[in-house]
Amino acid sequence: MLPKLRLAKMDDISALQELIPRSVRQLQKDYYSHELREGALGSVFGVDSQLIKDGTYFVVENNTAIIGCGGWSYRKLLYGSDQLHTIDEFSLLDPKLDAARVRAFFVDPNYVRKGIGTAILKACEEAIIVNGYTRAELVATLTGEPLYTSYGYIAVERYDIGLKNGLFLPVVRMLKSLDV
Repeated sequence: MLPKLRLAKMDDISALQELIPRSVRQLQKDYYSHELREGALGSVFGVDSQLIKDGTYFVVENNTAIIGCGGWSYRKLLYGSDQLHTIDEFSLLDPKLDAARVRAFFVDPNYVRKGIGTAILKACEEAIIVNGYTRAELVATLTGEPLYTSYGYIAVERYDIGLKNGLFLPVVRMLKSLDV
């Protein structure tokens, strides 16, 4: 059976809570130390249920297993899980002024390089355009930067995110103008 892309449901959260750490621990090990990966899990890397509630988070299923996830947002938050939310980050973006946010992409390590991330990114960009945005913005991990670069995202800032364990996670803020 071919993988199927669909919008995530609240019932998917437990499967996402299993997929995300597995993806981070395996696929980011060549880019980030064990301590950085573990320090980012649960806060920077984790489920953001607001994306699911907003209907802007996609999953890819192979039979009944979720093998990839990612989404976009019309809210201010650039990255992070439920643990990082603040009231201001729930504020809505203005499509005339702001870039929509591309958020929280994770792929099962057994399904890398099979077009899962690309399919989710294309679905996000189509939805972003339909919702009136002309630009997309994201915070990429060093692992994800090559994918986004290959689809026209441009690095505009490199910085570190402070983690609960006192370490700092290097990331890249990227932008793309979308064809409308």
